[in-house]
Amino acid sequence: MKRRDFLKVSAAGAAATAVASPAIAQSSPEIKWRMTSSFPKSLDTIYGGADQVAKYVAEMTDNKFQIQVFAAGEIVPGLQALDATSNGTVEMSHTVSYYYVGKDPTFAIYSSVPFGLNARMQNSWWYQGGGMELGNEFFKKFGVIGFPCGNTGTQMGGWFRKEIKTVADLSGLKFRIGGIAGQVLQKVGVVPQQLAGGDIYPALEKGTIDAAEWVGPYDDEKLGFQKVAKYYYYPGFWEGGPTVHAYCNLEKWNALPKSYQAILTNATANANSWMAARYDMQNPSALKRLVAGGTQLRPFTNEVLEACLKATNELWAEISAKNADFKKSIDAMQAYRSDQYLWWQVAEYTFDSFMIRSRTRG
Repeated sequence: MKRRDFLKVSAAGAAATAVASPAIAQSSPEIKWRMTSSFPKSLDTIYGGADQVAKYVAEMTDNKFQIQVFAAGEIVPGLQALDATSNGTVEMSHTVSYYYVGKDPTFAIYSSVPFGLNARMQNSWWYQGGGMELGNEFFKKFGVIGFPCGNTGTQMGGWFRKEIKTVADLSGLKFRIGGIAGQVLQKVGVVPQQLAGGDIYPALEKGTIDAAEWVGPYDDEKLGFQKVAKYYYYPGFWEGGPTVHAYCNLEKWNALPKSYQAILTNATANANSWMAARYDMQNPSALKRLVAGGTQLRPFTNEVLEACLKATNELWAEISAKNADFKKSIDAMQAYRSDQYLWWQVAEYTFDSFMIRSRTRG
């Protein structure tokens, strides 16, 4: 190559580099966000979903996009996480949408409602069945966009000081239960109490409440409920597969580079599967320890379940008659549930039922 040609090529390359570097820098800015959780750090799995998001995002952006996670109470109380995101106090929150049914009962549908979807169905509806489009159309009214960011799987029915054999046993029972499930149980005589996770044990210990539900064996053991209540009921029919959401302030989300939006979307999806897998790993051994320590496992009777299902259907009709957003979402969810169980009873249920019956054989 002649010297003058070499110089021309070198100059062109240098010019291209000069153009490319600022473009890359602009597309990968240094951003610092804050995410407030509805959970205490001691509940390492449900709180840990937020930590996983922050970890994934930092690693995928070479630490240019950093999200600092705060436990419930460090910035705002746990039940105000969504509000803090909506009003811009923080850019993100990690919370459960049924905490906010006081704003609109539609929030509950995208986490969990009584006799709703199990965890796999919830994910299927969100990612493939139109749930994401419906959900974020609704969330937009509150200035946020939501992403599934964890699931506990079907929860337990809670801790009770006395046995619950009939619907009459529920009358006057002061029961810590979150969201719209409390309205269902109110119809069968329960006095619902909504308390954040860290406040449940003291209330149960002092007798301020008669019973409490939280998540399942792993978390419940950590919170010590077995020390103050003997009977442990199942299933938590109001939470067949509750989604924990990461919410972003919509303006902040829209201002992110597209690459950061893709990274954050994938980070929450990873945290979503991480949490479900971790609870599935932790709950069996925790349940064994609880039973060995004297906890009395009890199933809800069919009478209780049937009464609560009837109350649930009545409540949906009442709310749907005056709330178009709720009706649109609950109708879509129930239609999806019907199709899912049509399939589930053929393969999943049959397989699982056989394996449960046969697992104690040699």
